[in-house]
Amino acid sequence: MDQTPAPPALAYLTRTQERALALTIAVVTANAYYIHPMIGDVARGFGVGEAQIGLVPALNQLALALGILLLLPLGDFISNRKLCLIFVAGQTLCLGGMVLAPGFALFTAASTMLGFFTIAPYLIPAFASKRVAPERLGQVTAQLTAAVIFGILVARVGAGIIAARADWHTVYVCAFVLMVAVSAFLPFAMRTEASPPKQPQAGYGGLIASVFSLAARHPDMRLSSAMQGLNFAIFTASWLALSLHLTGAPMGYGTDDVGYLAGIAAISVVTTPRIGRWADRVGPRRARIAAAVVQFAGIALFYPLGFSIWTVLVPLFIVNLVGPSIDVTGRMTLFTLAPDIRTRLTTSYVVTMFVGGAIGSAAGTAVFAWGGWGATCVLLAAMSGCVLALAIHAERRWRITQPG
Repeated sequence: MDQTPAPPALAYLTRTQERALALTIAVVTANAYYIHPMIGDVARGFGVGEAQIGLVPALNQLALALGILLLLPLGDFISNRKLCLIFVAGQTLCLGGMVLAPGFALFTAASTMLGFFTIAPYLIPAFASKRVAPERLGQVTAQLTAAVIFGILVARVGAGIIAARADWHTVYVCAFVLMVAVSAFLPFAMRTEASPPKQPQAGYGGLIASVFSLAARHPDMRLSSAMQGLNFAIFTASWLALSLHLTGAPMGYGTDDVGYLAGIAAISVVTTPRIGRWADRVGPRRARIAAAVVQFAGIALFYPLGFSIWTVLVPLFIVNLVGPSIDVTGRMTLFTLAPDIRTRLTTSYVVTMFVGGAIGSAAGTAVFAWGGWGATCVLLAAMSGCVLALAIHAERRWRITQPG
């Protein structure tokens, strides 16, 4: 008879730990978005054009996707806590490089490496999903997603205000100080019982290969990933193009005006956890279709209402209300699967998301430089229509595959 004791159950996170992890995600996520409202200022500071400055967020997003592919799968076999501490320290060093960079090339290189180490916001939800009661999974996932939104909100509003009153360089000095603080308290926020270590059946190469084999076996995950890739492309393209649109001629708004405008994302911080609870009741796929319909309606209003900072609030409100819900519902389809593969499934999901974000960053600035705000709005509508079509297909496919 086997007398080997069963591994201890993981302790649930306390509410204080949940909030501390959410704060960590907010600060770490913010680093990629400080540039959004002040992208014109950074371009002028380095003496580069609109299309060239788009390389900074695009390469950051591509590096993030590569870092997630190469580093995030380790979270299924190495302590998430240890990995988060290492990657947060790496981000802090890269921000220091951005602060000290004397020219555009080194600034872009440091920003790119910053993206490569931005892994903690995607390790933490998988870490938390194993340490919350199943009936609270949607709520906690939404809470951590809302932290991402809050980080983006603070980054944009804060960067716009600080850059207008001081300069864009000061923004990155403040970001560096925040990351030093996070590096100090994160070990305490992630203190909990460790899960029993597992050893991969193959080496590191086999571990990375398993990301693709798992993706091949889970078509529902592939659909969720594609939708979030498009959703994030909409997000990056719309904000970068809108910043160039509003601060350029003939609109002539200031960087701080764009920062204030980004405050509309505050609605998502409040509504996303509530939508997560609703998705717990109705199911993530049905909730995603509803969100995609409302998002498409909001994007259709971007062009007619996009020539005043006041009227553009309407489509921004609509898109920010439901856009994060597409991410929440997509993650919920992953976190119901086996715990020992969630980090690798999250890898595929987030890599696709940030490849989409990189494409959106490059396309949003390039299309705006080519055809202005009208061309950008056509691009956004096309991507939103694809999200809606995929959401409907995913729900129909899921119903067909259900027993009975």
